[in-house]
Amino acid sequence: MQNNKKIWMVKTSKIHGTGVFATQNIAKGTRIIEYIGQKVTKKEGDKRSERRIKKYLNSKETGSVYIFELNSRYDIDGSYSYNKARFINHSCNPNCEVDIIKGKIWISSIKKIKIGEEFTYDYGYEFDKEDFTDHICECGSKKCIGYIISQDDWGKYKNWKKKIKLLEKKSI
Repeated sequence: MQNNKKIWMVKTSKIHGTGVFATQNIAKGTRIIEYIGQKVTKKEGDKRSERRIKKYLNSKETGSVYIFELNSRYDIDGSYSYNKARFINHSCNPNCEVDIIKGKIWISSIKKIKIGEEFTYDYGYEFDKEDFTDHICECGSKKCIGYIISQDDWGKYKNWKKKIKLLEKKSI
């Protein structure tokens, strides 16, 4: 495996805040960076998430939760400064994906990535009619649907949107 310090760097992102960028051309299938942090139980991960979400909703500050699901029992709290993978942004047209290998979370390329290109992956948020609007997507891709919703749930979102439009037409 390559020395990760040579293949990526952290800098300001056009997508959101800070991002992680390629410092050389990256081949499809390359493990780029491990998402690291404190391993916590699901219960503790949920508590930390809720606390951070409340903090950001009740302030002018923007931020991220950085709790990553490891498996059905544990999460990784990646909020620590040593976890540079936390800066990888979501995209509706990602160039990376998450691989969980032997209890470790890896971000790996799913296509060729050119030097200077920002690493992105699909955050995989489930479509929830109650709070999807809390997660605005600004990835800028031609495929962007405007919200950070897992591509697996795009159909649910589009069906919901059609139903809303039909209801709006009926009420006119």
